[in-house]
Amino acid sequence: MLIDLSGRVAIVTGAGRGIGLEIARTLAREGVSVVITDIRQELLDSVGAEWQANGWQGLQLKCDVRSAADNKAIVDVVDKTFGRIDILVNNAGVASGTRVEDMPEDTWDMNFDVNLKGTMLMCQAVIPVMKRQRSGRILNAASFAAIVPSIGGAAYAASKAGVESFTRVLAGELGPWEITANAYAPGMIPTDMNGFANRSPEDQERLLDTLTLRRWGKTSDVASLLCFLASDQANYITGTLIDVSGGKLATQMPWLAHRDAKQG
Repeated sequence: MLIDLSGRVAIVTGAGRGIGLEIARTLAREGVSVVITDIRQELLDSVGAEWQANGWQGLQLKCDVRSAADNKAIVDVVDKTFGRIDILVNNAGVASGTRVEDMPEDTWDMNFDVNLKGTMLMCQAVIPVMKRQRSGRILNAASFAAIVPSIGGAAYAASKAGVESFTRVLAGELGPWEITANAYAPGMIPTDMNGFANRSPEDQERLLDTLTLRRWGKTSDVASLLCFLASDQANYITGTLIDVSGGKLATQMPWLAHRDAKQG
């Protein structure tokens, strides 16, 4: 099976670093013209230098996904420059939180404004272009927290659960135009935002014990999935949430199998 994305155009939000940047790099290597957005100009400048050094096609544009005007302006520039938008990856997100009893209102609002409202606004901006083409792939970042939330993570988990439900409705509304919409749920993939790799050795061992594949995930694991979902090979997959977590909590106490494997 050959995944051929050459000549396609993608927007990846919040892609100045982390998982989003790896998604953008993977698509660029596959011949996609990748438009990267981020709220931080210094990250966009660094990405622009990398794109130029590798001869990759694309743009780096500053955008606050919480702003309908910013999102529409990005889509207008991309449509005018490339004449189409084939792939939208709503990667931009935040993960601040505390226990409900102590949660400031602005913490709740920030999670919903970026993670859920930002996703909705960018989809809203890109839908007319994809409808005109009668094709498109929309890929929305949920989280494993949307499946099993963590103590102290109510705002983040609720916003990401909202992304999952929003994506299902979006898939239903856009099906007549052959536009697919799917969500993806990364698990324990160390990034600057989650700091998994910076935790104490004991804490890391405890977290790894919850994984069927007892190792940290890589940003490339998510990027490879999205490369497939953006391709023609995934044209009958829509309205679903795909877990990319190494089998986190797929079974109770997966560490037992690893212990037995070592003893055997």
